[in-house]
Amino acid sequence: MEITVTQAQGLVPISVVTPHGALDASSYKNLIQKGQELHSAGTRYLLLDLSETTFMSSAGVVALHTIALMLRGEELPDSESGWEAYKKIDRDRDTGKQKYLKLLNPTPNVDKILTMTGFKNILEVHNDLEEAVASFDL
Repeated sequence: MEITVTQAQGLVPISVVTPHGALDASSYKNLIQKGQELHSAGTRYLLLDLSETTFMSSAGVVALHTIALMLRGEELPDSESGWEAYKKIDRDRDTGKQKYLKLLNPTPNVDKILTMTGFKNILEVHNDLEEAVASFDL
């Protein structure tokens, strides 16, 4: 999976990350690693542009949750823990929308997965880049 990163500036600096292709068991660790690299380099606000993501499996959902936890400064789940990672996601559903990670332009296939998993209750989803950038605040 190719992952491109650009920068945007709103009230805060935002890294815009675009994964290209399927976000599944063969690629989700790449997205987590890119998130870790960006976080280590100082990124605190991330907009995940899913317009080029053709498919997302449960492993992709784990990647999104892992990045959200990382940006919040929380302990990351073991990427090999399987259902334990899902239990952690379930506990997050009642915490409200995440402040540091937001989504942009999910493809219809990905949008369906976000709806089925309840991730639209956890992560803001935007269809306009300017609107998404403006939604981040301190």
